[in-house]
Amino acid sequence: MTGPAAEDTPIRDASDVRAFARSCFRGATGNQVGVELEFLVFDRTAPAVQVPLARIADVLPPLPGGSRVTFEPGGQLELSGPAGPLPEAIARLSADVRLTREALRRAGLVLGAVGLDPIRPARRQLRLPRYEAMSEFFDKPYGSLMMCSTASVQVNLDLGENPSVRWNRAHLLGPVLVAAFANSPLHESLPCGWMSGRQAVWEHLDRTRTAPVTLPGERDGDPADAWTEYLLDARLMLVRESSEHYRPIRDGSTFRDWLAAPEPPPTLADLAYHATTVFPPVRPRGWLEIRYLDAQHPARWPVCVAVTHALLMDDRAADTALAAAEPCAGMWPEAARCGLTEPQLRRAADTCFQAALAALPRLGASADLIGEVAAFADHHVTTGRSPAVDLLDPARGSGRPRPAWLTEEEPA
Repeated sequence: MTGPAAEDTPIRDASDVRAFARSCFRGATGNQVGVELEFLVFDRTAPAVQVPLARIADVLPPLPGGSRVTFEPGGQLELSGPAGPLPEAIARLSADVRLTREALRRAGLVLGAVGLDPIRPARRQLRLPRYEAMSEFFDKPYGSLMMCSTASVQVNLDLGENPSVRWNRAHLLGPVLVAAFANSPLHESLPCGWMSGRQAVWEHLDRTRTAPVTLPGERDGDPADAWTEYLLDARLMLVRESSEHYRPIRDGSTFRDWLAAPEPPPTLADLAYHATTVFPPVRPRGWLEIRYLDAQHPARWPVCVAVTHALLMDDRAADTALAAAEPCAGMWPEAARCGLTEPQLRRAADTCFQAALAALPRLGASADLIGEVAAFADHHVTTGRSPAVDLLDPARGSGRPRPAWLTEEEPA
């Protein structure tokens, strides 16, 4: 059901929630990919000073690749490229990122090459009603950090003919990919103890809305059933009472509790909105949102997208990668804390990257992109050095003149 009349329909019981959950797994059955890139933005000469959102917006040029420009609550810049086949999606978004970097450089600004702000305190710039209510719901400091100080690469993938296949792959490969692309080891100018400090922030938020939907040992079931239970058991964050007012819910009640309450019952619109307030590592929305990857250097994000796409879309690559990743199932905290210094994760990542490299020619990837993936594997995966290690070196006094997360140079 769609339209205003459907949205106002009261939800009778859990069967209506299940019907909604199933609709989240109905979508495109092809092999397209869409990418959403978040970047922290810094002033090159004063990196400890927050850059006003308006200063960023004023210098952005028209983007011929068709990327949509938005901002996160702390002023993080987000570029969302149109979905398409892997080569086309990467080419179009890459062109838009290049133009954005050039425009910002002329204005004295630079896109950060990191997933968690390493130096500035969390400070919110957007004051939209939704963000006001979210800020009241989440406990400090992690809620503020999540909203204002984190940046990610989000990979959106078609569901395929059998959505449970790609859904399960995305979950099983998650810890390995988190470790391989961990890129946020600094906070308040010091090592924070995690290779992915961004993932650590998510670990410390309300776990009813940030834990994985599918856990090890649960992969044989219907993902729509797992999504149903997740939505029912997630705490209510806020209720949208109008376009200008969102009421935060602080009593710990869940959507299941709301269904059991006497009056008034939630509507389909309430449920759909509730689904936008839960943030598991993989979220179904008529496509799969892969949400667990740290932001990368502005020249390196295509590697992140290409490897993720190859391992989920290509059956031969997936079979090899899943066999290697199986022993790492559920190692989300270890992946975030240790990255590829954890031997089991490093071995699995090495196999996964080799499988992705074999698959990329079959998926139409360019020779340049395949070369970038191979170079990343040689520098980071084979050596067990997640990108975070390159950011830690200057923090530990290696003598570099500029921190690696601020550099405009191309990464190794």
